Amino acid sequence: MSEEICIAGIGIAPEVLETIVTRAVEEVEGVASVGVRDLATNLVSMFTKAPASMPPVEAVVEGERLVLIVRIVVFFGYPFMDLAAAVREAAVRVIDAQVGVEVSRVDVFIDGLVFPKE
Repeated sequence: MSEEICIAGIGIAPEVLETIVTRAVEEVEGVASVGVRDLATNLVSMFTKAPASMPPVEAVVEGERLVLIVRIVVFFGYPFMDLAAAVREAAVRVIDAQVGVEVSRVDVFIDGLVFPKE
């Protein structure tokens, strides 16, 4: 397990924050997945020295606030700026409700695009 994130007098495992944010962001219309879920890429990184993909959600403490980095794959046809705004809103809302700390920033990275099957 990774080193705990200490904020507002409590320690939280990064995996806990990842789970909370992932569940909320997956509910945003237009988000295909949080993080890259490419089986081939994951298998190659397991059996070679290739680096594994970036974590889907990262949290960093700045003062008494969290900075979140969220990596998503989106469905084609949804405007990126609107999706990023919706992801930010969902992440801030769930952290406030579940953890009770303020989020100062949510950086959204669109790491993939899913096209509809024709």
